[in-house]
Order: sequence, then structure tokens, then C-alpha cells
Amino acid sequence: MSIWILIPVIVVVLLVVLVVAAIGLYNNLVKLRNRVDNAWSQMEVQLQRRADLIPNLVETVKGYAGHESKTLEAVTQARAAVMGAKTPDQKVEAEGALDGALGRLFAVAESYPELKANGNFQQLQAQLSDTEDKISYMRQSYNDCVMTYNTAIQTFPGVLLAGSFQPRPSFAAAEGAAAAPQVSF
Repeated sequence: MSIWILIPVIVVVLLVVLVVAAIGLYNNLVKLRNRVDNAWSQMEVQLQRRADLIPNLVETVKGYAGHESKTLEAVTQARAAVMGAKTPDQKVEAEGALDGALGRLFAVAESYPELKANGNFQQLQAQLSDTEDKISYMRQSYNDCVMTYNTAIQTFPGVLLAGSFQPRPSFAAAEGAAAAPQVSF
């Protein structure tokens, strides 16, 4: 007779344990999603800082290399695309184009010794370089958060509760980034 009393108690204890585990798992998924959102926000701060430096850089280069209008226009258009990007996917694509345009701008600047010696240009280039380092770090941090989050929602038991949790995109290197730049003197 006592075994029949224990069975409902055991079932209730098991149900309580399962509910507590499900709540803990769901809360962990929310925490991971919030980390991804926070990492993205931190990266956007650095991307905005870079975007704010670009008009000053373009104006400085314009004074010395005004006939390089295609390069200056490409940088301006790439910056506008970054500023207009609404989703992380759009932002990733626009950032790749901006990276390429800035690379071409600095290559043009190499042809103008008086521009390279300009204090304002040097300061802007140093700030941009510092910002690029921060962006690189933030991309790595964001990608780490995305990997942890995506793994949690795609593996068991997280997949059971991840119905409203969507995978997030990672930042990937821009096309051609693996190729070594050609430098000639």
C-alpha cells in the first residue's frame, strides 16, 4: 500500500524538476540572445565612430587629391550604405564595401607625400586605425556570442524550447580579404 502513495509523489517531484529545468534552459537562451544583442550594439558604436571620421578624412584628402573623385565618391557612397543598413546582414555587406573603399583611399593617399605629412590627415588616419582595431575586437566578440547563442538554440535540449529564437548571422571576412595586399615602392 505504501508504494502506491510514493508513486504520485515521485511523479510530482519529476514534473517539478522538469519544469525547473525548462525554466532554467529558457532563461539561458534569453540571456544568450541578450548577449548577442549587446555585442551587436557595442559593435555599432564603433562602426558609427568610424562613419563619423570618414567625412573629415574625405575632405582632407579632397584638398590634396581632388582629381581622385571616383575614389572619394566610392568612400562616400559606401559610408552612406553603412548608415542606411537596417539589418545585421545589410550592415555586414555594407561594411565590406566600406573596408574596400577605405583601402583604395589610403592607397591613393600614398601617392601624395604632402597629404601623408599633413597633421590633420595623420591624426584622422591614427583615429581610424584605432577604431578599426576596436571594430575587429568587437567583431570577434560578436561572433563568439553568436556562435554560443546559435549552438544553444540548435542543440538538444535547447532546440526543444527555441521556437521563437532565430539564428543570428556572424561577421565574415570581406571578399578578397585573404589575398595579401600588393605593395610597391
